[in-house]
Amino acid sequence: MFKAIAHFGFKKSSKPFKDYYDGWFKTLKNVLLPQLRHAMSSSATSGPILLASHVEVMHRHFLKYYEALDLAAANDVSQVLCPDWRNPFEKPFLWVGDLHPYLFTNLLRSFIGDSESEIDSDIFDKLQNWHVVMAWKSPSRKLTTGVDQIECGLRLMVPALAARARDAQAKFVEKMAVEWGKCEGRKQEMKGVVGESAAAEMEELVGVFVDANRLRRSVLSDILNVTDVNQAAVFLEALAQFLVGFRNRELLSQFDKCSLEL
Repeated sequence: MFKAIAHFGFKKSSKPFKDYYDGWFKTLKNVLLPQLRHAMSSSATSGPILLASHVEVMHRHFLKYYEALDLAAANDVSQVLCPDWRNPFEKPFLWVGDLHPYLFTNLLRSFIGDSESEIDSDIFDKLQNWHVVMAWKSPSRKLTTGVDQIECGLRLMVPALAARARDAQAKFVEKMAVEWGKCEGRKQEMKGVVGESAAAEMEELVGVFVDANRLRRSVLSDILNVTDVNQAAVFLEALAQFLVGFRNRELLSQFDKCSLEL
C-alpha cells in the first residue's frame, strides 16, 4: 500500500536503502565480525583495551545503521517500513521495519540462563580465551538488575509504539478511502488531494518508525552498559552472527522448502 503512495507526490530516495544495507552487511560479515572474533580469542595476550575497542567499533556500526534507517524513513518511509528487500527468513523477526528489540534482550537472557550449565555452545567452542568463555558464569547483580530494568522499559514502550503504528495506519487508510471517493476516479485531482490529505498520517508513521529505532538503539546501548567487556563481546558476536545467518544460503534453501507459510 505504502509503495503506491509514491505515485501521489511523496519524495523518494535517489538510492534504495537496500543498497546501503548490502554494504553495511558486507562490512559486518567480512570485516567487523572476524576482527571481533580475533580480538576475543587473543585478548589474553593483547589485553582488554583492544577487545574494548573492537566492541566499540561493532556497537558504532549498529548505531550508524539505525541512524541511516531514520534518514531513509524521512526520505521514503515505504522502503523501510514495508521492506520488500528483506528475505522470507528475516521478516518474522521484524517489528516496525527492523529487528524487534525483544530479540536483543532474549539473546542476552539466553547467555544468562546458560550460566549455570555446561558451556558447550558453538560460540564458546570457537574461543581460546578462558576468561572470555567464563564471562557469563555467576552474573553480577548489576547485570541481572540491569536486564530486568531494560525489559521493564520494553514492556511499557513496545505496546505503546505498536498502538501508535496501528492507529496511524488506520487513520491513513480511512483518510485515503474518503479522499479517493471524493475524487471519483479523476487521476490528476487524486494526485493533489490524496497526497495532501495523507501527508499528516505518513508523517506520524515516520515518527513511529524513528521512535522504534530510538528504542532499539537505547536497548542495545543499555545492554552494553550493564555488561563487562567480555560479555559485551560475546553478545555482539552472537547478534552479528544472527544477522549473518539470515542470509545463509543453506538455511534459506531449507526455509524455502518448509511447507509452513508465515
